[in-house]
Amino acid sequence: MAVTVSSDVATAPGSVDAPEQEAFKRPKPTPGALGWVEQIAGMAILTAQTAVAAVTPPYNWGAEFLDQSWLVVKRAFIPLMFCTAVFSWGAAGITGGSIIATLATPDRLGAFAIMASVRELATWINGMVVAGVAGTAICSDLGARKIREELDALAVLGTDLVKTLIVPRFLALGIMTVIFNYWNTLISIVFQMVADMTVWHQSAAGFIATFSSNFTIPEVVFNGIKVLTFGFIIAIVCCYKGLNAKGGAAGVGRAVNQAVVISFCLIYVYNYMLNSLLLAAFPQTSTLR
Repeated sequence: MAVTVSSDVATAPGSVDAPEQEAFKRPKPTPGALGWVEQIAGMAILTAQTAVAAVTPPYNWGAEFLDQSWLVVKRAFIPLMFCTAVFSWGAAGITGGSIIATLATPDRLGAFAIMASVRELATWINGMVVAGVAGTAICSDLGARKIREELDALAVLGTDLVKTLIVPRFLALGIMTVIFNYWNTLISIVFQMVADMTVWHQSAAGFIATFSSNFTIPEVVFNGIKVLTFGFIIAIVCCYKGLNAKGGAAGVGRAVNQAVVISFCLIYVYNYMLNSLLLAAFPQTSTLR
C-alpha cells in the first residue's frame, strides 16, 4: 500500500522555509540607536579641544569674542531682565512670602531671598534665557554655515575651526552669563524686597537685615561657579549641534531645537548636583537665620 506523506510533515524537524528563516533573524540595530552616546563623546571631545585652543597661542579670536559678546547682550539682556523681575515678584516675593507668612514669620523673607534668588531663581533664569535666546542664535548661525559648506571650505583652507569659531563663542557665553548673573541677581533681590514691602507690609530695613544675616561667601562663590559653567555648557552644546547640522534648513531647525532641550536638561542636572555639593560642604547654608 502506498503511503502518502503530506508536504506539511515532509519537512525535517527543526528546519524552516526561507521566509520563516527571515522571520527568525535577529533584527539589526537601527542606525543612530546609540547616537546619544556618540553625541556625549563628541561634546566631551569638543570641550577638551576648546579648552586647549583657548590657552594656546596665537590668540587671534579677540574681535570675534567681542562680536559674540555683543550678540549675547543684544539678544538676552531685555528678556533676562523682564523674566527675572516677573518671576522674583510672583514666585519668590508673593508665593514665597505666603509660605513664610503661614509660619507666622513674614519678616524673614529677606533670609528666604538668599535661597530663592541668589541660589536658585536668578541663576536658573539666567541659564534658561541665555540658552533659549543667545544659544539658539549661535547654533543656527553655525548650522547655516554647515549646510552651505562654508565650514568645510574653511577647513580645506587650513583654518582651525575650534580656535576661530568655537573659542570666542565659548568664552563669550561663559563670561557674559556671569556678568548677567550679578545684574539679574540684584534685580531679583530688589523685586522680592518690593513685594515684601507692598504685599506683606514689611520694612525694607528688616528685609535687608535678615538678608545680610544669611548672606555668606560660599553662596557667592557657588553662584558664580554655577552660572559660569551654565554658559560653558550652553556654548558647547549649541556649537556641537550647529557644527553637525545636516538635512538643509529643516535639519538646522532640528539642531536648534535639540540644542535647547539638551542645554535645559544638562542645566537641571548640573544645578541639582552643585546645590547638593553646596549643602553638603556648608550645612549652615540650609538654615534661615
